[in-house]
Amino acid sequence: MTLDSGATAWILASTCLVMLMTPGIGLFYGGLVRRKNVISMVALAFLCYALVSLQWVLCGYSLAFGPDISGFIGGLDYFGLSGVGMDASDLPIPDILFAAFQLVFAGLTLAILTSGVAERIRLSSFVVFGLLWTTLVYDPLAHWAWGGGWAASLGALDFAGGTVVHISSGFGALAIALVIGKRMGFNESSMAPHNIPLTLLGAGLLWFGWFGFNAGSAIAAAGLASNALMVTNTAAAAGALTWLLASSIHGKPSAVGMVSGAIAGLVGITPAAGFVDVTSSIIIGAVAGLLCYLALLWRLRKGFDESLDAWAIHGVGGLWGAIATGIFACIGQTGLLSGNVYQFGINTLDALIAVGYAFIVTYVLALVIDKTIGLRVTEDEEYVGLDISQHGERANG
Repeated sequence: MTLDSGATAWILASTCLVMLMTPGIGLFYGGLVRRKNVISMVALAFLCYALVSLQWVLCGYSLAFGPDISGFIGGLDYFGLSGVGMDASDLPIPDILFAAFQLVFAGLTLAILTSGVAERIRLSSFVVFGLLWTTLVYDPLAHWAWGGGWAASLGALDFAGGTVVHISSGFGALAIALVIGKRMGFNESSMAPHNIPLTLLGAGLLWFGWFGFNAGSAIAAAGLASNALMVTNTAAAAGALTWLLASSIHGKPSAVGMVSGAIAGLVGITPAAGFVDVTSSIIIGAVAGLLCYLALLWRLRKGFDESLDAWAIHGVGGLWGAIATGIFACIGQTGLLSGNVYQFGINTLDALIAVGYAFIVTYVLALVIDKTIGLRVTEDEEYVGLDISQHGERANG
């Protein structure tokens, strides 16, 4: 295929936008934890990006996008990005730029998962876990959806990562949270967010970066990208207002709840962004805001310490988004509302398999690491906070 300078410029910009989402998730999470752990949460996001950047160029890209092996994983033909050069192959952008665009997705996904280990993870153990998780969970899911794996061959639709990014990170966060256990004093002492403006800033960076996340997945700077950008923004707004309204029923409308709803809407629209119109995006975003809010309340009632609600927002939102894509698809594809029962069925099946795979593999991986080198810091280290015990640093102010 001929290299297109416009498409190349758009994906260069989109790659930068998506990269910004990783420190954005760090700030979002950093504001939600206690002051003694804010450096730890922001640093974990940067650590995720650095780890995945190396893993991706060495083997991750090849496992996700290399020649298909039994519909499950890619081969190692592109190990070390061998043969991935500056010319265009199947897309109108350089192959190495496509690899970079996919890299920032992978880095963000691992950063989202840190919600499940907030305030209690041993840094060295997370390095091992992060590398193995990206290789054993993220890379296969990316291959299934985008690299020629079984889900793509059966026609499952995932425009920008409902199953690959959000289901994997959300249900992975729940799995590792169950293995690592609750924080000391959970449900006994106050664990209120220490800096809500920091969380709001992080949410703003996520909303901004999501335009590259979804509209960039159209590859070309054309009509499809424009539609994806518009439905992304619309779903976010619908999710924000729905969560704000729902939370006001139980008390005062929460600023954190409002931006959580926006992220829920963004998650919900992610797999559908290239396949639905604006009207459908309002429904998808609003339902995502309500479902994710109800999932958070359910988690609290059950006493699960998935600390920062990646499961409620990304896991449940991603599951809804994948199913909703099979319902509302009307651009380039058709869904249930257009009479395509098969699309609804295969998208639902794909989403449920992704849920099971991400949860089970993450749980087993976390359990093995916990039983060998240990996932969790000591009680004394947790008491003084991870900023001091893991980094030897303290946040000012």
